[in-house]
Amino acid sequence: MTRSRPPHRILGQYSFRGIRTVEHVFRVPLDHGRPDGEQIEIFAREYSSAAHPVDAAARLPWLVFLQGGPGGRGNRVTSLTGWMKEAAKDFRILMLDQRGTGLSTPADRTTLPLRGDAADQAAYLAHFRADSIVLDCETIRRALGSGPWTVYGQSFGGFCTLTYLSIAPHGIREALITGGLAPLDGPAERVYRATYARLAARNAEYFAWYPADRQRIADIADHLRTRGERLPDGSRLTPERFQLVGNFLGGNTGVDSLHYLLEDAFTRGVDGIRLSDPFLHQVHGTVTRGPNPLYAVLHEAIYAQGESTDWAAWRVLKEYPAFKPDSAEPLLLGEMVCPWLFEQDPALAPLAETAAILAEKADWGSLYDPARLAVNDVPVAAAVYRDDIYVDRELSLETAGRIRNLRVWETADFHHDGISDDGEGIFARLLAMAREG
Repeated sequence: MTRSRPPHRILGQYSFRGIRTVEHVFRVPLDHGRPDGEQIEIFAREYSSAAHPVDAAARLPWLVFLQGGPGGRGNRVTSLTGWMKEAAKDFRILMLDQRGTGLSTPADRTTLPLRGDAADQAAYLAHFRADSIVLDCETIRRALGSGPWTVYGQSFGGFCTLTYLSIAPHGIREALITGGLAPLDGPAERVYRATYARLAARNAEYFAWYPADRQRIADIADHLRTRGERLPDGSRLTPERFQLVGNFLGGNTGVDSLHYLLEDAFTRGVDGIRLSDPFLHQVHGTVTRGPNPLYAVLHEAIYAQGESTDWAAWRVLKEYPAFKPDSAEPLLLGEMVCPWLFEQDPALAPLAETAAILAEKADWGSLYDPARLAVNDVPVAAAVYRDDIYVDRELSLETAGRIRNLRVWETADFHHDGISDDGEGIFARLLAMAREG
């Protein structure tokens, strides 16, 4: 008889370059509404500073970090820098591989067919939203014997933090959020109308800095309409897929990186003007969802509450013709997920039918409890980035105004990846705000 694995086990412990790490695996219910049903595994890596003696480090309070996504695994770090360096002064940091990612029970084009057909896969993935992630956290917190812990949510991790405050506030000592105040209600369309408008402004800012890049982007798009350019995985680079390099616009220095990407886009060969190999390899790394397919499959589901999303980003794009790939000078896109992506990205093609079923799903449960948030007594501090192209400022401030005991720091000094630029300062500021009382 095969013995079942324990609910919590440690895979290994290591010490290097001033860091101690402990690798944890936890068993949690696939469906927290059926705790005795199917179980999946969640991997988490604990980080602490070797500046603390071993026994002192074991007594430090926990901070759980909820990363961006959906579908992103926990950060793998080789030294304590940025916000982690600051946090490790006072905390043990727990970095999760959220369900379906990293070393947790995987969910991708290889494993999902084991669940059955597309309908079975969609039913399985319906348990991979913020509410399930939060209940995973609560299962893990209890397994570690921790009291209420500090929660730090970046981007989608901030969305999860709002869900945490809605369904399990007793598990949180204090919450910090960067670039992650989600709308508490309303259809996904309002999110994309706001983000298309903000992304258009960011495109304009980029072209003001690098005017020649406007024509270069138009030339690349025109070239792709007439030449069969292929990415390293053999898939075709289409104008609409090329537009996804607009993800660079979400970072402070991303504009400059985008400029450098484009500067050697073209080369000349025996068959005339072509796109260069260095350019195609870099673009492939930006536009493929091979490393994180759940990002695409579940992206609009993170906004769904009581109604289907029905490819909201694709439908709203029609209201913004400057973003259409067949326009003379198409603007660059950001994180929008459109149905054609599941036709053009080989990593997503096997999941196309599953994604379509999830887009049509109309019986999503609520992710937030506005009534409970209105009387929230957990200290919360949130950074709102004024020009964030992924999480709109106005929608963020609307949400902040509906949550009691939440303090906002609004700044134009950073974009969505602010913690990559000044993680130490941002973390220290938010923690102090949360503890001001």
